[in-house]
Amino acid sequence: MSPPTSSSSSSDVLLKNKFLGYLIWQSIPSSLIFFFFSLTTSSFHQTLFSSLFISFLTFHFSNLIFSFSLSFISSPYPHRLPSPFAFASPFLRFLFLPSALPPSPEFRLRAKASLCFVFFVVASGLSAAVSMCGLIGIGGFEDGWVWVWVFGRVGLRGFFVGLMFGLHYVFMRRWILHFPIIQRPPYFNFKMGIPSASRRAFQLSAVAFLFSAILLAILPHPLGGSIATRGFFTEQILFSIGTFAIFLCWEVTHHLHLVLHTKRSVLAPPKGSAAAETNPSEHLLSALEESNPTSLLRYLAYLDLCMVSENNVDTWRRAAFFEETGETYKRVIAVCLRPLEHLASTLGEGLGNSVDKPAQLSNQLSSPTDAQLDSKYLEPLDNFQLYAWCSRTVASLTACSRKEDKFGVAQLSGSNAAVISTLLSCLLAVENFMGKKTNLQSPNQLLGPAGIRWATVNSGRVDIAASKRRNGPMNSKAYAIADVLKTSIYQVVSAFHDEMLAGAKASLLDKDWITSDKPLFGTREMLIQKLRIFLDFRAT
Repeated sequence: MSPPTSSSSSSDVLLKNKFLGYLIWQSIPSSLIFFFFSLTTSSFHQTLFSSLFISFLTFHFSNLIFSFSLSFISSPYPHRLPSPFAFASPFLRFLFLPSALPPSPEFRLRAKASLCFVFFVVASGLSAAVSMCGLIGIGGFEDGWVWVWVFGRVGLRGFFVGLMFGLHYVFMRRWILHFPIIQRPPYFNFKMGIPSASRRAFQLSAVAFLFSAILLAILPHPLGGSIATRGFFTEQILFSIGTFAIFLCWEVTHHLHLVLHTKRSVLAPPKGSAAAETNPSEHLLSALEESNPTSLLRYLAYLDLCMVSENNVDTWRRAAFFEETGETYKRVIAVCLRPLEHLASTLGEGLGNSVDKPAQLSNQLSSPTDAQLDSKYLEPLDNFQLYAWCSRTVASLTACSRKEDKFGVAQLSGSNAAVISTLLSCLLAVENFMGKKTNLQSPNQLLGPAGIRWATVNSGRVDIAASKRRNGPMNSKAYAIADVLKTSIYQVVSAFHDEMLAGAKASLLDKDWITSDKPLFGTREMLIQKLRIFLDFRAT
């Protein structure tokens, strides 16, 4: 096994620093919430300093459990969980059919994510039980047996409350790290999220308090005795306030985790150092090529690459992409086109290429409510932020190459043709998924006798499955991806409009901007026609 390189070690240090900073900063709001709760409940009892100190340590220990479990499941990649039957079938085959084929790597990834989610839900229940015992334990009941009884009763309700929060967190997919469109300072982003975190904590705590009370009354348990009326109401008041305090602490922790882990990280050596002079892009390229495709490090690398390509802050880093050999530029374009190629291939395999008549007919005759087909596309379409970064990056680098590429590596390496072909193929695949007409039309159908361009008439034949999906949750995601792709294509067309127009008149448009290989979706003729529509600024 080869020793880790300096770039990989620096990337590991980057993630560790983010995680340690998150653990340190989350202790500050947790302490403030605990002391505010202790002051609020001080009218119900007299609290000793030793009891308060033990409760404080217990509360922080439980929040540390929640913070660690939150880091286990948080991911920028929208994993899709397997069904219970699909999750259990490989284990049953392994028990009864040892010679069966091992599960696929994709299933292993989904199973690992499922186990992490189960761990998070259980850890949330344990964390809430410990936190509630620590908060209510500061009461110091005079009767020891009554204190133990209330302690166990509150701990059981706290476990139910934690399970409810964990299940809500998992099924609402709040574990996905959504990167902000505009990168603001962390303090500003954290401050802006406090009101919404407080409202959500209040709503969830009210629902969890009622359900935990109902469950505790229904389920048989040895702690179902009765206490005095005053003690009962005191317990309910303390438990309701404690539930809100725990949920508020968890919501603030979730928001802080999101702010710190989605903050842009500069994957480059310091400016002026020896590494910055020799190979300033190695840290970024190693993170893009060697890291796990679903890891946070790769998403941070794509975000950093997009910022460098679009902005004029670190122009020295973008200039390093256009070095004389062209290897760096080809590697950058390749890692950005790979996710878009995967999207186009996935949509093309499931829906059938629009020029493939048997596949298209089979797709039209299929059931429009095929849940398995929808789940297949839901995961790729959920990964919108990655597709946006990739399309924006290749479009910005291609547009910048017109003035900043001194050696002409973008054109000579064939990267410009690869970028346009991939963007057009992906756009055609997404539009076909949305139900838009992608049939190839001859120029005679577009031009009238006097050279007037006529509007095309819709034949009225609409894909039934696509028309049903227009009202589904995936249509808005597909529309957003198509909008980003069209904006990226227009950015390149606007930068090279004169060259493309001259090439179109000389019948060289396909030679300079369309690859000779078979497209991922559609045909070369469809890509050329689509590019001409963009060249005329008629693509909508």
